[in-house]
Amino acid sequence: MPNLYDVIKKPLITEKGLAVKETEGTLVFDVAPNASKTEVKAAVEALFKVKVAGVRTANVLGKERRRGKFTGYKPDWKKAYVRLAAGEKMPEYVSNY
Repeated sequence: MPNLYDVIKKPLITEKGLAVKETEGTLVFDVAPNASKTEVKAAVEALFKVKVAGVRTANVLGKERRRGKFTGYKPDWKKAYVRLAAGEKMPEYVSNY
């Protein structure tokens, strides 16, 4: 098993991510591109001491960026939607205000 912080890079703190967290009990993370759903589930359970009901992942293509006449692409990345089991307390990695 790889290091927990190699699997989970950071939580995604966006308007959509916070809305999903409030309404559906789902956390959103930026994860390693080669991480599997079972690795993400094990890492979240070990890191936050909660039970995970399910994991959905999405591969996100990097956007084209321009700097003057030069163009390039941001790197591709992967995000994971982690749904917690019923009755689990939501970990507070960000304050919602």
